[in-house]
Amino acid sequence: MVCEKCGYQESLGKEKNSNGIKLCSICFHFLPENLEKIQDYIQEKIDWKNLESFRKYGQEIGSKLKKGMSAKAQTGMLMARPPLGYSVLNGKLKPNEEAAKVHSLFTTFLQKDYSLNSLAKNYSLSVNGIKKILSNRTYLGEIKFAGKLSKGDHESIISPEIFYAVQRKLKDI
Repeated sequence: MVCEKCGYQESLGKEKNSNGIKLCSICFHFLPENLEKIQDYIQEKIDWKNLESFRKYGQEIGSKLKKGMSAKAQTGMLMARPPLGYSVLNGKLKPNEEAAKVHSLFTTFLQKDYSLNSLAKNYSLSVNGIKKILSNRTYLGEIKFAGKLSKGDHESIISPEIFYAVQRKLKDI
């Protein structure tokens, strides 16, 4: 694919497409959000050679942010919004009044023979929401970010015994 702004031949899988306009990853990163300005942006041609040093020595766009977030996650900090049952107080996860609902959900799923549909109706959640809650390792006191698990600096809501029993039951569904 050839970038319509700079003419760079982007390798397969890295090209970006916005409103039918084919762009390399660097030109796409600077693409204006305003639709009226996009055409002016594309018409201001630039030689791909002028951007080569960014490709050669630069990092993937967003890599510094991801690296910083990964470092924070490894110290036990959550990098997303808090899951059901937790609130963020002073930058730390703390169990809130919904923690009892989460614990009840885990124990009900484990002890009763409810389908995920009936469980979802009883707890006013979607089936996918129930699955996400039941498999969320944050409730064990762990943090998962970028595929890596770290010990969280927050209190767990679910004991490992209950959590792993639920995982075994989920696998059988």
